[in-house]
Amino acid sequence: MRITGIIAEYNPLHNGHRYQLQQARAASHADLVIVCMSGNYVQRGEPAILDKWTRAQLALSNGADMVVELPFASAVQPADRFADGAVKLLAALGCQTLAFGSEYPTFDYQQVGQQILALKAKSQTFIDYQKTYATQLNEFYQAELNLNLDQPNHLLGVSYAVANAQLEVPMQLLAIKREQAQHGDQTIGAGQFASASAIRQAATKGDDWAQLAPVMPHSTLTALQTQSHLDWDQLWPLLKYRIESTPLAQLRQIYQMSEGLEYRFKKVIHSVNRYAELLQALKTKRYTYARLQRVCLYVLLNIQQTDIEQSLAQRPIHLLGFNQVGQAHLHTLKKTLDHPLISKVSAKLGAEEGPLGLEVRVDRLQEQFGWQSQNFARQPIFNQRKDDEHC
Repeated sequence: MRITGIIAEYNPLHNGHRYQLQQARAASHADLVIVCMSGNYVQRGEPAILDKWTRAQLALSNGADMVVELPFASAVQPADRFADGAVKLLAALGCQTLAFGSEYPTFDYQQVGQQILALKAKSQTFIDYQKTYATQLNEFYQAELNLNLDQPNHLLGVSYAVANAQLEVPMQLLAIKREQAQHGDQTIGAGQFASASAIRQAATKGDDWAQLAPVMPHSTLTALQTQSHLDWDQLWPLLKYRIESTPLAQLRQIYQMSEGLEYRFKKVIHSVNRYAELLQALKTKRYTYARLQRVCLYVLLNIQQTDIEQSLAQRPIHLLGFNQVGQAHLHTLKKTLDHPLISKVSAKLGAEEGPLGLEVRVDRLQEQFGWQSQNFARQPIFNQRKDDEHC
């Protein structure tokens, strides 16, 4: 069986994602497409606009055969750690090919992954506190390999390649040309493609659904129209309270709270009244906005180093949904998989020390805002695939 993996957030799933699913299956001649998808929080430190179950259903309806959750401990991380967790998970599920979108589909990611891996030890020595780590890394790769990581998806592709090169049996990398708006584009044009950020912005306003209809499947549009959304503006009062009320010594224990960043949080919190103002007040040449957003999320959820280490050590695979093709593969996987494959979250699995303890804890926030139970009393979605449904 030919198995292709895709790493995604689907925040939310739009026509560009559906195109990628179609092309990944066709180009790799896949019998089975597995999506490793972020849960209720995404890589840049934001809550997903729709819950993970809804997004899994959208993925299954638009070409995926199986959807598994990328654990929080890997999902809300810089590109290299995000990639490492997702690549290892897909490899464990038996994927032979990893497909991803790229601005440079002819770029030799396979070779560059090996080259960067050879330079990895040398790249750990950055000490310029006037530049972000990402900037220093890009400058290093430009000098060593004439490699410019100038686009977000190119950076992710290279991160996937490096993680893949570390596998005992690396997957074949398949870069698919992005047929959609540029990452972060805030406008929705007249065509059938738009960026996820532009879609989220328009959906949050909720005053022009006709503009959104051409750029996404009808099922996504319906979900956005009928389900509640969660964003940082809603979470801001909780974050402000957490920063103000948490003693400095405890704030210092928050994951990735380093280099005295806790002092900046305490210094600026009383002079800002909105989340965007907080980010601007915290921003220096040393920190990217994405890094600051992730730290804000860690503060809000009280995430510490031990939480991340414990989750990564247990390597849970939470099954969100599948069709009959995915179901057949699951029967094979259960005989060989050395990760805990979780289809139903019991009290033991979701306990504080359990494999999904961290997921249960962080997802309780969404549940407080009216979302359905995100872990307990939930079973994987079964999506009946029609005979002609080969997206």
